[in-house]
Amino acid sequence: MMGYSRLDDKFGKYNAHCFVNSKNIATFARKMQRTDTIMEEKILNESEERRSVSFIEQMVIDDLAAGKNGSRLQTRFPPEPNGYLHIGHAKAIALDFGLAKKYDGECNLRFDDTNPQKEDTEYIESIEQDIKWLGFEWAHVYYASDYFQQLWDFAVWLIKKGRAYVDEQTAEAIAQQKGTTTTPGTNSPFRDRPVEENLRLFEFMNSGKCEPGTLTLRAKIDMAHPNMLFRDPLIYRVLNIPHVKTGSKWNAYPMYDFTHGQSDYLEGVTHSWCTLEFVEHRPLYDLFVTWMKEWAMDMKEEGVKTDDYSERMQSAIRNLQSATYQGPRQTEFNKLNLNYTLMSKRNLLALVNEGLVSGWDDPRMPTICGLRRRGFSPESLRNFIDKIGYTKIDALNDMALLESVVRDDLNSRALRVSAVLDPVKVVLTNYPEGQTEQLEAINNPECEADGTHEVEFSRELWIERDDFMEVAEKKFMRLAPGKEVRLKNAYIIKCDETHPCDKDSEGRVTTIYCTYDPESRSGMPGSNRKIKGKTLHWVSCHNARKAEVRLYNRLWKVENPRDELAALREAQQCDAVTAMKQLINPDSLSIISDCYIEPFAASMPALTYLQFQRIGYFNVDPDSTADHPVFNKTVGLKS
Repeated sequence: MMGYSRLDDKFGKYNAHCFVNSKNIATFARKMQRTDTIMEEKILNESEERRSVSFIEQMVIDDLAAGKNGSRLQTRFPPEPNGYLHIGHAKAIALDFGLAKKYDGECNLRFDDTNPQKEDTEYIESIEQDIKWLGFEWAHVYYASDYFQQLWDFAVWLIKKGRAYVDEQTAEAIAQQKGTTTTPGTNSPFRDRPVEENLRLFEFMNSGKCEPGTLTLRAKIDMAHPNMLFRDPLIYRVLNIPHVKTGSKWNAYPMYDFTHGQSDYLEGVTHSWCTLEFVEHRPLYDLFVTWMKEWAMDMKEEGVKTDDYSERMQSAIRNLQSATYQGPRQTEFNKLNLNYTLMSKRNLLALVNEGLVSGWDDPRMPTICGLRRRGFSPESLRNFIDKIGYTKIDALNDMALLESVVRDDLNSRALRVSAVLDPVKVVLTNYPEGQTEQLEAINNPECEADGTHEVEFSRELWIERDDFMEVAEKKFMRLAPGKEVRLKNAYIIKCDETHPCDKDSEGRVTTIYCTYDPESRSGMPGSNRKIKGKTLHWVSCHNARKAEVRLYNRLWKVENPRDELAALREAQQCDAVTAMKQLINPDSLSIISDCYIEPFAASMPALTYLQFQRIGYFNVDPDSTADHPVFNKTVGLKS
């Protein structure tokens, strides 16, 4: 209810004739109450909207509303091209590209190619393919190596300012001098080396004559800083390895922490998102960005020419010198962790190199290409990411939740077909020999636009072996002597009581004998006859195609393979591969070679989404050919 003082204030803005009598006052009061109700509903709606977006998206909304960086949103996705992307990267991709698209910004794809030892064009191509498959497009493709000259010039400026020095100590000596979280570090004996000598040695580092590991460039910050990353971090090291993009121009390469933030800054990134392990790196990120701003402003004040830079780099420097661009803001979010899954690229590479999986796109792998081959759709991955959201708390997500989301997605898109994985023959003794007929099957009951296709019916059929019992339990509702079942899209059949089946010498059923009810064809009046038996799937022996079906299970026997792997290595003092072999599920892949599938499915192109009726969701494998169809099981129909 509105208080008097507020009503009184509103009255002061209203026309004087409204106060002539109490009726007018009452009318006005009702209008004000309606206004209050609308305002309260608006506030409530805004509150609900705030709760429906992640804390990162809310930051974007607030920054754009405040006019930061000229009300501009620019993000980047910066993978290192040293492996294939996995589902954890998909979460970052959905954030970087998704929010940029939603708020009319742009997202660049920037390859962090600062380590030429491990990088390969194969990985670059696969990363681009995966991003496009997930449904995103980048504004530009950049490389960290695009900024090598600017990073080098920035490092020279730091040396001249007394903020960097060349160290001649070994990596072990530098590590010992770092100190601990409770004790300060010790200054390097080369920390106060003269500027001229540092400049000379830094040039020597890039000459190709410097032995890797003998010289490093370190930022001079504070060896007693509580954040260990501030204790004079390495910013350049010598590799003497040609680079796939820059050739032999560089022999000394920048470290990640000296590249990441500065690349963001030169690129004009406004929001730099990364996972929680970079929380401690953020102060260093901010410091280097601040120093780079000083470098750019010094260049402006001293009139330093940038003619040797590309037009894009000259524009980038001008952007740093402007008042509109405040620089990138780093924010961290939780990783996508799944139980029964290992997602370290180093470990995934070991699985591939040791032949423990068939390749990066093995359907048991958590790689995006592996999930694609398994039969996951890009929409299902995006839906899963939306469901788990972005927080500041690491969690181990349940694989069952991902499978549930995938199942819901495939239910709406998969074509329904018939396949028999463990076949046994059924002969309809009263169906004319040599006769066949075409029946109509709905492609997808969830989408009428997907239409129908024809299936052939004949005297001899294949059904699943476990759909028949010679001596049936009372609750068994499938095919048994004297019992009726309905065949999907076809007829009602009844198993013969006198001679229900033939068996081989080992007692294994080889043929089942039945009769069909010709009046019970699907769509005919007789098909409405009620029976106790269930509806079975089947394929015609006359035209069914033999197929290979690959059934996949979890690759790891343990729920948290990352921690179990570390514990096993420590306990046995063994390498990663030795430990992996003990944790891998030996039943993660089963291949069935004697399956039968209807011709309609056998002709489908690779990566087509299918539902094998009553069995599960499957995908056409890229190995599939017209002569040898191959299908991968994605998920079952039920959890």
